[in-house]
Amino acid sequence: MPNDETPPAAERRGPAEPLPAAEAPFDAIGLARQLLRSVRSGALATIDATDGTPFASLVTIATDSDGTPLLLLSRLSAHTRNLDHDPRASLLFSVGGKGDPLAHPRLTVTGRAARSDAPRIRERFLARHPKAKLYADFPDFGFFTLAPLAGHLNGGFAKAATLTPAELLLDLAGAAAIVAGERGAVEHMNADHADALALYAAAAGEPGTGWRLTGLDPEGLDLMAGERTARVPYPEPVRDMGALRKTLVAMAAAARAGEAGAASG
Repeated sequence: MPNDETPPAAERRGPAEPLPAAEAPFDAIGLARQLLRSVRSGALATIDATDGTPFASLVTIATDSDGTPLLLLSRLSAHTRNLDHDPRASLLFSVGGKGDPLAHPRLTVTGRAARSDAPRIRERFLARHPKAKLYADFPDFGFFTLAPLAGHLNGGFAKAATLTPAELLLDLAGAAAIVAGERGAVEHMNADHADALALYAAAAGEPGTGWRLTGLDPEGLDLMAGERTARVPYPEPVRDMGALRKTLVAMAAAARAGEAGAASG
């Protein structure tokens, strides 16, 4: 039975063991979700169907409305044959950058892959990877989801945490209107509000023009300009289209006010 001399759980762990996200001294959940939404390619690790050897390959990645990773894979690829034999897999999300690559945040998500013919999966993936439209309908290609079982986040030096599926993914309860109205809202924003999209990106630390909205969800916006991406969280989660419209208007006004203040200063 614990006594007064029993150290806290964090102290009982080894020095190299990551903390659960809820106990981490930084926003592990926010950083993990940022990586999930902003990284467009990563390493897929599967189990070789012949001898069980770990097999890693480069793949392109998108996410479903709740953050579930999405893949478009060819049946001719070794990793697809491996998944057909054993659906266990992991994905490495890493933004990279200048200097020591190990100083930049990265996230490993382990889970089970499954094929999906859902139209929403196709729409969200191709919005994130429009060039994939050239081959997405070839008979040997198919879409996959990776249902997360766990996440391992390394946020840089001395910043590590483990995450549960509930911490990696959004709870979409009560947000059916956002999921259903996403494509119409995306098309409207891209057609009529390119200026606002640039403001959102700049406010998120990604200035420049040419930004397009590729997806949205109850927690934020996914933007892309060429090969650049930006994840823009809302000040507060939204659950219906009315709240979404009010939030986007307020975010644009705040961004314009910030630009005006910076210019006058």
